[in-house]
Amino acid sequence: MKTLVTMGRGGTGKTSFVALQTKFFIEQNETPLLLVDVDPDQNLAEMVGIDLEREGIKTIAELVTDTFIRKGGTMTGIAPAERIESRVLEEGLYEGSRFDLISVGTKWIEGCYCMPDAALKGALESLTKNYRYVLIDSPAGLEHLNRKITAQVNDIFDVIGPSHKSFAHVKRADRITREVGIGFDHFFVIGGCMFPSGLEATAQEETGRQYLGKIVFDPLVQESVITGRSLLDIPEDSPAYRSVCALMEKAGYGKV
Repeated sequence: MKTLVTMGRGGTGKTSFVALQTKFFIEQNETPLLLVDVDPDQNLAEMVGIDLEREGIKTIAELVTDTFIRKGGTMTGIAPAERIESRVLEEGLYEGSRFDLISVGTKWIEGCYCMPDAALKGALESLTKNYRYVLIDSPAGLEHLNRKITAQVNDIFDVIGPSHKSFAHVKRADRITREVGIGFDHFFVIGGCMFPSGLEATAQEETGRQYLGKIVFDPLVQESVITGRSLLDIPEDSPAYRSVCALMEKAGYGKV
């Protein structure tokens, strides 16, 4: 089993990248996959064609609320005797033929993500051994990474946009992984579709990490994201998909 974490500032295209990674591994017959959406925007399910509400699947944040808040508890200083991992596995895991998916979701109550993250960490410890790859979509804020939802990953992909803040994000993520003790094999930088060509050397120099290349802009991907269509259904000759395949091959995964 290998764990791949994708992160980046909002709008860089990181969730699209995770969806196209999913398509890549499916086409390579490298399944089963576990997709983990820890971004509060929770766009990953839609991008791979899953309607969690219609499927009757709850996010971890919803399960925390159901289990504790609606039973009269609070989110501050709570030390629940009842662990929530079983509910996450029973009600928070979408199970499909090629991949499963779990989402932290949006927390609508006061307080931090400590309890949802703890529940996710416990669930992942039980789940990950069942999959060939675990693909984690991490938000720009890095708070989930800081709470060490997983202690060991194989590869980190940071998708950068056309701003100096993206370079700073890579450095901050690199620092956090080391400070909290998250082990990893490789830390790759990828240019989002809006990242200018010709700045490969600058990206590598500024971040201190290997720059793999960029995701090619594809109007079909953009249209699919806007209209809510699954990126798993885009044609195999899609320029964006082909570029992601090339990036994954450069990172050492499969053969295109």
